[in-house]
Amino acid sequence: MGVCDASEQYAPVGKPDTMNAPHPPKVAGIDSAVPSPAQTVAPSPASPIAPVSSPTPPGALLQDRLAGWVSDLTTLHELTERLARTASLDDALRELLRAGAALVGAPRGLVVLEPADGLGPDTTVGLGLTRADLGHLETVPRAATPQGRVLDGLADADGEITQPDLLAEAGLDPRHREVAARLGWAASYALPLTAGAGQRVGAAVWLYDEPAEPSERRRHLAGLYARGAGAHLARLVEVERTRAAMATIHEELLPSRLPRVAGVQLAVRHRGGPRGGGDWYDALPLPDAALGLAVGSVTGSGPSAVAAMGRLRASLRAYAVMEGEDPVAVLSDLELLLRLTEPARSATALFAYCEPALRKITLAGAGHCPPLLVGERRTEFVETTVSAPLGMLSCWEAPSVELEVRPGETVLLYTDGLLHRTGETTDRAFARLHAAATGVPRAVRHDPDAVAGHVLRTMLPDGLAEADSAEDVVLLAARFDPAE
Repeated sequence: MGVCDASEQYAPVGKPDTMNAPHPPKVAGIDSAVPSPAQTVAPSPASPIAPVSSPTPPGALLQDRLAGWVSDLTTLHELTERLARTASLDDALRELLRAGAALVGAPRGLVVLEPADGLGPDTTVGLGLTRADLGHLETVPRAATPQGRVLDGLADADGEITQPDLLAEAGLDPRHREVAARLGWAASYALPLTAGAGQRVGAAVWLYDEPAEPSERRRHLAGLYARGAGAHLARLVEVERTRAAMATIHEELLPSRLPRVAGVQLAVRHRGGPRGGGDWYDALPLPDAALGLAVGSVTGSGPSAVAAMGRLRASLRAYAVMEGEDPVAVLSDLELLLRLTEPARSATALFAYCEPALRKITLAGAGHCPPLLVGERRTEFVETTVSAPLGMLSCWEAPSVELEVRPGETVLLYTDGLLHRTGETTDRAFARLHAAATGVPRAVRHDPDAVAGHVLRTMLPDGLAEADSAEDVVLLAARFDPAE
């Protein structure tokens, strides 16, 4: 049968291996390669004649070998399919370690991700090794470790490094010997991880508790698996690089910090999608001690949506400085710009002109979600006029809304990604948002950052706020201080 099954536990198959000749008992994970003679006739107690074995049926050995090959290929296919289903680098590295450990018969191991182009990401993941153990391994000189030698091209012609009896090696680095003895491994087997044509991605090392080494058959299967794993890891590396680049660009296009304006405290929560989305926010001081607050969302995702978001936000800042006291005029100018420069794209936006000294807000929205007021005595949505998003009509126009904020109240502005990430209908998502805001503990209502954090965690529990999603989330909180 195969070297290991494809169950969750990655348990080795216990049936004999008919593909190889017998090996010494210390070889890792080896069963008897040739099955015991079948149907042996026991001698009579009084007879001195040796027992006679029944003849082996013709083709039986060949059938056993074919069965073993089929089983090995099935196992390899199942493990490769498991790896292909992983969508993140961390999951893929851990799956690689578990499957490889079963293939070579080792209980522990580590994989070092280190792309040859030096652009990262670089990381080390262990199986059966704690962070402290990995820290001890980092104190061993790179050239003395099997992973270091593989990564630096110092392995043999096949790229692998086998150390069947580590502590018995005469030229072993003293620090390597010390760490191996401390962590309790006596042998290792290392393989390169490449993406074809020698494009190095990293190296994997499996550790044995006793002197041992994998059989030729196990090495062959592990090598096949490692080659497929290297190609999969290379794809995930590119995805991770793209995601990191998009996140960096997105963050650079948003405010690096929120302004300080007398009478108002600001806080924000922003969660971007893996491909980069078009949700944005802004807060900018305006003449006459006023404050402009804005949130919006551009349709689509990816680099084009992020670029459009940056252009739209920059334009809104300019319009807000020129005529911020009239939010309708600000959004009308923005709509005209969008229609002329990007006729195939639409966007939602909300702009609020705040006068902190008077605790007065004048706002206008274009297809955007209504703000939410959170105070000691009320938690309610602001009544805004229903209007179309920007770029949807030949000429956008909607009346503005004025409201007076009570001392100590917080205004929440948010994008519809906060509602969509819940996976619920719009009505239920709005009800959930209202309940989350109502449930903000009184002890933290004076802190807009705590208010925003509580609402986000309540709306998206169990890590949903941090998980990858096609929906961006923006939650901007502005608390108006009580008059002294």
